[in-house]
Amino acid sequence: MKKIIALLLACVLAFSCVACGNENEKNTENTANSETQENEDITSESEQTEKPAPQIDYVSIDDGGTGVVELIWSSVDGNGNLIRSDRSATGENGMVATANVYASQAGLAVLKAGGNAIDAAIAVSYALGVVEPQSSGIGGGGFMLIHTADGEDAFIDFREVAPTAQTAYTWLDANGNVKNDGKANQLGGLAVAVPGTVAGMEMALEKYGSGLLTRKAIMTPAIELASRGFHVGSFQYNQTVEKLASIQKYDAIRSYYLKPNGSLYKTGEEFSNPDLAKTMTLIAENGADAFYKGEVAEAMLAEIQKYGGVMTQEDLDNYSANLREPVSGTYRGYQVISCPPPSSGGTHIVQILNILENYDIGSMKVNSAEYLHLWSETLKATFADREAYMADTDFVEDVPLSGLTDKAYAKTIADKITNTSQSWMAGDPTEYVHDSTTSFSVADKYGNIVTVTQTLECSFGSCVAVPGYGFVLNDEMHDFSTDPNSVNCVQGKKHPLSSMSPTIVLKEDGSPYMTLGTPAGLRIYTTIAQVISKVIDHGMNLQDAIDCARIYDNGGKNGIEYETGCKYQITGDTVAALRAMGHTMTQKGQWKIYFGGVQGVMYLEDGSLFGAADPRRDGKALGY
Repeated sequence: MKKIIALLLACVLAFSCVACGNENEKNTENTANSETQENEDITSESEQTEKPAPQIDYVSIDDGGTGVVELIWSSVDGNGNLIRSDRSATGENGMVATANVYASQAGLAVLKAGGNAIDAAIAVSYALGVVEPQSSGIGGGGFMLIHTADGEDAFIDFREVAPTAQTAYTWLDANGNVKNDGKANQLGGLAVAVPGTVAGMEMALEKYGSGLLTRKAIMTPAIELASRGFHVGSFQYNQTVEKLASIQKYDAIRSYYLKPNGSLYKTGEEFSNPDLAKTMTLIAENGADAFYKGEVAEAMLAEIQKYGGVMTQEDLDNYSANLREPVSGTYRGYQVISCPPPSSGGTHIVQILNILENYDIGSMKVNSAEYLHLWSETLKATFADREAYMADTDFVEDVPLSGLTDKAYAKTIADKITNTSQSWMAGDPTEYVHDSTTSFSVADKYGNIVTVTQTLECSFGSCVAVPGYGFVLNDEMHDFSTDPNSVNCVQGKKHPLSSMSPTIVLKEDGSPYMTLGTPAGLRIYTTIAQVISKVIDHGMNLQDAIDCARIYDNGGKNGIEYETGCKYQITGDTVAALRAMGHTMTQKGQWKIYFGGVQGVMYLEDGSLFGAADPRRDGKALGY
């Protein structure tokens, strides 16, 4: 039986030219390099109906189109161990790199059907919510960074927000202790922030989609995965094991992700979620209102309130994704575009690279003591600034973004780095002011680039799932500080601070170079910066840069945390040398997901696309 990598549906379907129910016909050359101005994109209904609907072939990856969706590539060997090779791919027309091969297939299906990179990214987002339900989904939120073929940069913030009635004190009992055995901000209804994924995907499709495919066409791969079923990945299984005790305490999530006898779905076993397929079908047919209003919203609120939450229909009605201006900088001539607040990560990626630009890091041996010492001091300095300054700019007006990304300010930090480890205090960037998560990257041959990081926060989020509708709700409230005096304290409608940092790098002339993103909590932006530097400073291809051993140092008691088993090993001699320089060294183990799961795409000199996926989890790049 021939395996057709790209496509998920069972039959040839005809789809309307009008995407998302939007009355605005998008010029189909949006897929390439649209020259059309916004006021030229609008056509009358009669003009729309006169255009013939394109015939789009979706061919199932098995012959019948029924039964479980075939697994075309496995991330594990016969013993269930992760395979560290065969993660990259090349292609001439389009590339998708995600943390799960099923999601990569979904994105590639949409590209092959004529969609652009934004269409494909939306398909990936929904598919990941099915095949990696512990990491993201329609009950969560995230960030999308876009660079269009005509040179526009856009950042869609679909981060969750706090319910209006919730404050830092809502978590506390009469004695001032955190409820739910100290986990009220991690488990149960008070951990749930207003979800943003559906609103974010709707905004992306309406503003940047090709206009060729309907919402239903784009969501069909995810719906097929949920309804027909798929083979459980190693990451889902391992995360279920880790979160098992919490899952067992909540009825709906237990019914979805454990078997009727209470046992786990193991790696490679078949799993389906018809309730989630039903919910996504409602969204596909009726848009975001099908999620934020009506039966889905009522069921969601009932379950949140059942477990002590204070979210209301008004919170759902008032939620909207935000279109923001990205953070940008340069590194050795390359343009670096990343995420503004409520992400702290993009700003500090630029800051890290600005500091490193003062050194000839390309001449240093990768993961030598000299190299890692420089990284350690740089990271500690940026974490000191993060703690002091970063917050949701919708609520805190004086976040000094310009200063934190200023090269002159970075030079003051570089000048303070010596040959011994030191503690870092926040600097004064105001003097330089001038007027368990997943990530994926998609690129097309025209130069449309999308990179997304989306999350439920902790693995399986709040462990509150919505009965009858198949999705898990986030525990994004966990990202707020419980200190009422913190700039990141809880406030109604406020975004919790995040480190998610999907990033795009362009060449000096503005042409595409690479895009990448990763999960990993506070380690997100440090990992992204390490990979970018290895590509630019050491001339590595993106897969080799991803495969290198990583470090993390936030100035805490663990000092430099590092992994083993990867390329460019951190040797015992290097560890000893760093200890002699005053560093505390903490080994975290081999190929640790603790340091992220980077997915990215590069544009090669010959115009082809190179996709790379992180062997620390189930990722696979696919292209054509």
